[in-house]
Amino acid sequence: MILCIKNKHGLLQIEESLLMIEFLDLKSINDSFEPELSRSVKRVLNSGMYILGNEVSAFEEKYAAFIGTKHCIGVANGLDALKLILKAYIVMGLMKEGDEVIVPANTFIATIMAITDNRLNPVLVEPDINTFNLDISLIEQHITSLTRAIMVVHLYGQVCWSEQLEQIAHKYGLIIIEDNAQAIGAVYTLHSTLPSVSKRTGSLGHAAGHSFYPGKNLGCLGDGGAVTTSDDELADIIRAIANYGSSKKYVHNYQGLNSRLDEIQAAILCVKLPKLDAHNQRRREIARFYYESINHPDIILPKTDNCQLSIVNNCSHVWHLFVTRTHFRDKLQHYLRINGVQTLIHYPTPPHKQKAYASWNHLNYQVTEKIHNEVLSIPINQAISDVNVQYIVDKLNNFEIF
Repeated sequence: MILCIKNKHGLLQIEESLLMIEFLDLKSINDSFEPELSRSVKRVLNSGMYILGNEVSAFEEKYAAFIGTKHCIGVANGLDALKLILKAYIVMGLMKEGDEVIVPANTFIATIMAITDNRLNPVLVEPDINTFNLDISLIEQHITSLTRAIMVVHLYGQVCWSEQLEQIAHKYGLIIIEDNAQAIGAVYTLHSTLPSVSKRTGSLGHAAGHSFYPGKNLGCLGDGGAVTTSDDELADIIRAIANYGSSKKYVHNYQGLNSRLDEIQAAILCVKLPKLDAHNQRRREIARFYYESINHPDIILPKTDNCQLSIVNNCSHVWHLFVTRTHFRDKLQHYLRINGVQTLIHYPTPPHKQKAYASWNHLNYQVTEKIHNEVLSIPINQAISDVNVQYIVDKLNNFEIF
């Protein structure tokens, strides 16, 4: 069957039976960075330095400048980044076993694992049904004498921040930790100051964990992560803990980990970082097209916090994922699959219903559970073509429930 699609370039014909739109075509994305990627890997191979060398130092300097913090510490992955932040605060005496960390109930389980791994207690708070992010208005009622920190997650690429959050943290003397695994490059603008101040996620709180997993907006070719902070003491301790608890060879001041960003991944990230803002903008353009074009009454589109700006001008969202909701999720996913569109569910089971946290399984977080039962992520990335975006829209609009 020949499918005709009209876009801004005119009428295009494709063979529908041959069409398969991947959710994320990592090969095409990485091919777009050639030959620089291959050259960077070759440079590392030729250097003879593979751990904690010049490439890591160069990336840490560039990434700290990009985020807007004094320090960046490259680590093995995003989970370790969050674990190390909490572990360092325990070393500093600002937290201890049994203390509480407020965290969104709606998040990838790694956010919560970082807390429990340090024998701290997560206090789950429901999300906003419209943005999927932590409902900041609910935080204060969960604060107790044991609360030491709030861990915000910029979920799916959208900033989770507000002046109210800052005021709550200041009022109760709480640390704010950002899980910035999905929102690298996003910007929050504080309009209450004159002039207004814009800061990137990863520089908003006291410290932030970042992930460079290959599927992220800034992804390497394996696992990788980082911590950013402007706290000198915290940065020094994290750097030492991540290197077997050592800041000087064979001298170990802490019971540490082995969690280091390797030279090849750092070199790859240095190639990709300069293009991140442009690629995030391409994602915004696709998100805007989805908003303007998807009109199925049973498909709920994601909302943005900043409604005053058009999607393409709203830098508070980098659209790591475009997450729709529908009561007919399984049927829609099957329909799209047989029509050549790959989708994913982020995430099918919330953390409090996982076997890993069996003692929580009886708990009910109605908003979180509703989200997890209804969400379906459709393709969005800088490599997807206008033709494929139009095709996805057409299929969504023609979805028949019965």
